[in-house]
Amino acid sequence: MKQVHILLVEDNEGDIFLTTETLEDRKIINKISIVRDGEEAIEFLENKGGYDEVELPDLVLLDINLPRKSGHEVLHYMKRSMRLKHIPVIMLTTSSSERDISQALAGDASSYNTKPLEIDKFMDSIAKIKDFGISIVKLTSSES
Repeated sequence: MKQVHILLVEDNEGDIFLTTETLEDRKIINKISIVRDGEEAIEFLENKGGYDEVELPDLVLLDINLPRKSGHEVLHYMKRSMRLKHIPVIMLTTSSSERDISQALAGDASSYNTKPLEIDKFMDSIAKIKDFGISIVKLTSSES
């Protein structure tokens, strides 16, 4: 089974820990790369800076409220790039703002998920995202 490479774009250390732990606890076979702001995400995706040897991810989990460039800016950048637009993006954020949801979905995010505040619910939502995300990756790969 091919490993799924997930890029987690998140600046909150607690959310990074919970997300990676949940993926590991659920025995999900994948590779996880982590960047902590929007500019670093774009550098990673464009193989710039210290990321000249990294492979493109199969799936991006993207927070909205990030330093330097917002998740919306990263999503917009990805979906305008011929090289990146095929990569599924799941918005994973604390924002439940209708404006943020509409902007993300209009920007071609594959899904918009609000992070629950309770740890158990947060971990359950990550597990569900995994199933949804892996299905998207498989569909996207078969279209190529």
